[in-house]
Amino acid sequence: MTAREAALRALTACRKNGAWSDGALKQLLAGMERREAALASRLCYGVLQNRMLLDYWLSFFVRGKVQPVVQDILRLALYQIKFSDKIPPSAAVNEAVEQTKRSANVQASKLVNGVLRSILRAKRLPEPEDLATKYSHPQALVELLDAQYGEKTEAILRSHNEAPETVLQVNTLKTTAAKLAMALEEAGAEYCGHESLPNCLYVSSTGSLEALKPYRDGWFYVQDAAARLAVEAAEIQPEMRVLDCCAAPGGKSFAAAMRLENRGELISCDIHAHKLKLIENGASRLGVEILKTKLQDASTLVPEWVGAMDAVICDVPCSGLGVIRKKPDIRYKELKQTERLPELQRRILENQANYVKPNGVLIYSTCTILRRENEAVVEAFLAEHPQFISQGMKTYLPCDDNTDGFFICKLRRKP
Repeated sequence: MTAREAALRALTACRKNGAWSDGALKQLLAGMERREAALASRLCYGVLQNRMLLDYWLSFFVRGKVQPVVQDILRLALYQIKFSDKIPPSAAVNEAVEQTKRSANVQASKLVNGVLRSILRAKRLPEPEDLATKYSHPQALVELLDAQYGEKTEAILRSHNEAPETVLQVNTLKTTAAKLAMALEEAGAEYCGHESLPNCLYVSSTGSLEALKPYRDGWFYVQDAAARLAVEAAEIQPEMRVLDCCAAPGGKSFAAAMRLENRGELISCDIHAHKLKLIENGASRLGVEILKTKLQDASTLVPEWVGAMDAVICDVPCSGLGVIRKKPDIRYKELKQTERLPELQRRILENQANYVKPNGVLIYSTCTILRRENEAVVEAFLAEHPQFISQGMKTYLPCDDNTDGFFICKLRRKP
């Protein structure tokens, strides 16, 4: 399968089945050559990141409606023409025509050929004036962000369309940053150290990470710097008892295990049994021996845990608007579905607070940048729980911090 065919299939799966692009791509790219897999990912994400803009441009050349798969093919070809300097425009057009013959019919392929060649002749395409179209974010989302961030909104929208760096955390239970760097170099990967976070590396040109020997040997796990910082804020020390209440896919639990040096107790919970298996498999690969999983609703009390934890990591379900760089399709989800999230987040936070020992730490975090899911939830909690104090909170933004959009608040129970 070629990169462009894989990209088209992923886009079709997203449109027809409501699939997430990263999940659809993971299945399609298994076994593909490194460069082809990377190109397929770039094309699929690029189309999703610029879908509204691509449709805006196409509207000047397409009269009436076309089949959905033909629209996908046109978007894919136009993205290559406008945004890729490595693919000759003629190759993008020819492949689009052939894709249309296979996926639609000959008549539609003639339309695709005509539209794309008209675009090539036009050379310059009109630039939209509104931010929603320019950065391919629904107007309601732009307005929501603008109400909170004002002049910073455009920088946030722009950052959502930039390719995120892959960030690896060194498994200090098994190796060192220097040894991992050497192994990555031998595998042909490019890397550099994080600006301020130790045992953290940016990498590129890796192909499938899971195919790398240091991955199989458990020398690293993938986790954005901001997510690890949430665990660092908890000041976890060996021999502590730590609870990660919404643990899947396991990154924060693994970071906690490194801090514990495999000494102490680490309980990782999730509401989905299949996700617990993923955590267990990850822990086994990394050599994490102290982690125990439990199928548990984070909003439901476990009496034997009350007042028993030195640190509780409470990374709650959220709208995910901080990780649009990695999951570009999140921007198109219905915002109304997120409006009740603060109610659930507050319930989880209040329940998890029961487990914190006197002088213990409670971390509240999300991968969104909306105040209503972040500061507002914490402020409401503190107003009714005077036994806790805030020791600082921060919202990380891709445009400012080169991380996922992320919120962290450190709460401490008074002695």
